[in-house]
Amino acid sequence: MKWERADYDTDPVTLAKKLIGAVLCCRTKEGLTTGRIVECEAYGGCWRGHEDDGAHSAKGITARTKVIFGEPGHAYVYLIYGMYTCLNIVCESEGIPGCVLIRAIEPLSGVELMQHRRKGAKGRLLTGGPGRLTMAMGIDRSFYGEDLTGNRLWIEKGEEHFPVKRTKRIGIDYAKYGRNFPWRMVLEDNIYVSK
Repeated sequence: MKWERADYDTDPVTLAKKLIGAVLCCRTKEGLTTGRIVECEAYGGCWRGHEDDGAHSAKGITARTKVIFGEPGHAYVYLIYGMYTCLNIVCESEGIPGCVLIRAIEPLSGVELMQHRRKGAKGRLLTGGPGRLTMAMGIDRSFYGEDLTGNRLWIEKGEEHFPVKRTKRIGIDYAKYGRNFPWRMVLEDNIYVSK
């Protein structure tokens, strides 16, 4: 069952927990690919009295971050290192910045198409990491602002409950406080979780 707008209208940490085990779906001209979300990170809000200085929204609204401040249930897609695309799910009520970075998925359907896009990669190398999963699913910057209640990119409810492990987020050592926030959620013992 496809998530509705109200499913996204919550804080980033709650959404990150809820996303573990949910299914990310992407339809392009080449076909449909789907994968179970097994790793994600929450951004925005505060923890133990400190604002999230690791979030892109910490510096306010910019041309890049304006979607994060908008209606929940949209995609925040951006480029890192000049070559990799990252997908975030926008949450919170309009005007309050919050999103969840999708870090890894377990492929469910369209696996051959994913492998073609990733030049034959398998296992963790196929979709274990934010840049790998977007490449495998054909998610590029044209998906910036995409409405997740539409038919091109969406989330479906998972069929069961999965054990969620919390850790510190990865790769934000520049953040004075945010680097210590335990806002990375992973599906325990899943081989697709990034290293």
